[in-house]
Amino acid sequence: MAGKRGKELRWHKLDNTAKIYPVITNNHLSGVYRISATLFEDIDPGLLKQTLNRILPWFEGFQVRLRRGVFWYYFETNKKEPMIKEETAYPCRYMEPYANNQFLFRVSYYHKRINLEVFHALTDGYGAINFMRELVCQYIRLAHPQNFAGQEEPLPATSFNMEDSYVKYYRQKKVSGYSHIHAYQLRGEVLPAAMLGVIHGYVKVEEIKRVSKGYGVSITQYLTAALIWSIYKEYLHNQPSRMPIRINVPVNLRSMFPSTTTRNFFAVIFAAMMVSKEDYSFEEILWLVKEEFEKYLTEEHLSELISYNVSNEQNIFIRLIPLFVKNLGVKLIYRRSSRAFTATVSNCGAIQVGSEYEPYIERFHMIMGASRKQPLKCVVCSYKDELVFTFSSVFTDSGLERVFCKRLTLDGIQVTIESNGVYDEKM
Repeated sequence: MAGKRGKELRWHKLDNTAKIYPVITNNHLSGVYRISATLFEDIDPGLLKQTLNRILPWFEGFQVRLRRGVFWYYFETNKKEPMIKEETAYPCRYMEPYANNQFLFRVSYYHKRINLEVFHALTDGYGAINFMRELVCQYIRLAHPQNFAGQEEPLPATSFNMEDSYVKYYRQKKVSGYSHIHAYQLRGEVLPAAMLGVIHGYVKVEEIKRVSKGYGVSITQYLTAALIWSIYKEYLHNQPSRMPIRINVPVNLRSMFPSTTTRNFFAVIFAAMMVSKEDYSFEEILWLVKEEFEKYLTEEHLSELISYNVSNEQNIFIRLIPLFVKNLGVKLIYRRSSRAFTATVSNCGAIQVGSEYEPYIERFHMIMGASRKQPLKCVVCSYKDELVFTFSSVFTDSGLERVFCKRLTLDGIQVTIESNGVYDEKM
């Protein structure tokens, strides 16, 4: 089990969410997401390697490799050193179990950018942002020692927190769990294997705050409604559908259940719209989304989701089923759940660093891996006065993203677009 602070971590169980990822991931579904930091200077790979070696012992949850047991997968301390490489391929690729010295994260660089890619079994966005923040800030300290001389840098307070917060907040109760109603699925010509289309949209935080507040909704609700509106326009062409447009919205549970764990601690709610008529206005869609959030984004509902997930894990009969049989069940459940939503919007919030580091950092980005079963995802983050929304897609066409940006501009939000080259001719 995980030792106390300062002792070697020998092995520990995967958290409740993490258990699904080793089963469902492969070359076609990576389960990998990326956080990038762009500095105002080129990256020194030797210094980046030195920085990674320095901070890795602070994050026990990252210093592991995945092992296969009789009944469950588990993490074991990895005593090797992770590698640093220059970026040469598309982001969020599948992590081969024995590549990168068996670590479940990758660090790469490209000109002024540092990339951290993480296998979702390790942690969620909160844990990865903490790791990335330390990596970037410590790199800056090593690159500019004269500007930080005599300043003691404390260890990050959350780095040693390996609590399984799902178990901590589990309450035994009768719950129904997630709905598996089939949702409208996006279709289209797909890119070649291993290729991922990425589009970044840059807006001013104050502008999108002003517009969202004017509608009486949060930024996440506004962006979710904008995505539903874009699907309705681009795919349904203002026509009714037999299946709802259903957006998957991950929620950081730490906002309602106090925790600083660096392991996964999130749940998923859905914003669904049954398209039953022609010519919905954006305002109608926005109010439907707001109602869905108010219904499901509650402590009671999220507690029920925690209880549903953990109760299956606590079941003595399920625990004694051999791993290979569990894997068959997990794959079946995943196939059903992947048809229950149309696309994903994940708002990871504001990324903050100490004021002494801000002059060195231009911006942060986040990217989620997409696949044929989950062909389009949108992740949002902000840094200082800039909000970045990033679409990742396996489709050759970027029409949906164009309509989404148009929706924002109709509300007076100025959007600047950048792509990874896949859509340059079309954007």
